[in-house]
Amino acid sequence: MRENSLLKNIYKNKFIYLSLVPTFAFLLTFNYFPAINALYHSLFEWDGIGYEKFIGINNFINLFKDPVFIIALKNVSILAIAGVIISITFPLLAAELTFNLRNLRMQYLYRTMFVVPMVVPGVVILLLWGFIYRADGLLNKILITMDLSNLARPWLGDFKTALYAIIFIGFPWIGSFNYLIYLAGLQSINRELFESSIIDGATRLQQIFYIDIPMLLGQIKLILILTIIGVMQGYTIQIVLTQGGPGYSTMVPGMYMYNSAFQYYKMGYGCAIGTFLFGVILFLTIISRKYIQAPTEFGGAK
Repeated sequence: MRENSLLKNIYKNKFIYLSLVPTFAFLLTFNYFPAINALYHSLFEWDGIGYEKFIGINNFINLFKDPVFIIALKNVSILAIAGVIISITFPLLAAELTFNLRNLRMQYLYRTMFVVPMVVPGVVILLLWGFIYRADGLLNKILITMDLSNLARPWLGDFKTALYAIIFIGFPWIGSFNYLIYLAGLQSINRELFESSIIDGATRLQQIFYIDIPMLLGQIKLILILTIIGVMQGYTIQIVLTQGGPGYSTMVPGMYMYNSAFQYYKMGYGCAIGTFLFGVILFLTIISRKYIQAPTEFGGAK
């Protein structure tokens, strides 16, 4: 009976289901097929054109014998830790400050100012920071003006500072997307919770730690997952500014995957790097979803 009911429902809404076919066709062609193909070719020695030789898991074994890949893992770990801390704290602080403004016009003004950078192309921002970090750039000129010329250096060309210079890009680190997520979360909190806490004598700082943050755990989890995915997969900064250098001081797995596949024609090895990154991201996503839950999620699970 259930199967007949399901078939009747599908037939009744056949035009809706048919309209979804092109979407799923594109998804299968441009999303799922490349991923499955990469997983398959990670088991081969492959140049990306014609030559193929099945080598099993040797590509994955070689990854952990590859000193460049180990350096890339170390670099991306540092970037991921810094990225998570930055994406969770600074946009939340900005959202809290905006949310607590009593003047609605000023609240609207600050909200607009924090969101405007979202429309600026990311490459433009990176090129601007590249100019700031140049040997004759803005940062060194400021240091020289302050009589701190001994600190001046080519920040992206120095082995000791290049990776940390990348972390500093985007200061004061108030990402517009994360800021809007936090602000929307704050605005959705029931006002009765704030009113009750005020009656109980809670300060605004206590409200932040005992009301705002617990109620924003869903948003924090989302931002955490998106940040991890973005950092683990990303290599835009390296492509635009450093090419993974100097040496391998800013090399990340995504950049090394690109170089292996398209510069060294080791496509199978590049696929293995991509598959490894997929596994790491999937594992971290599952962990974050399991151990970070907002009160609303607990309530919905009952």
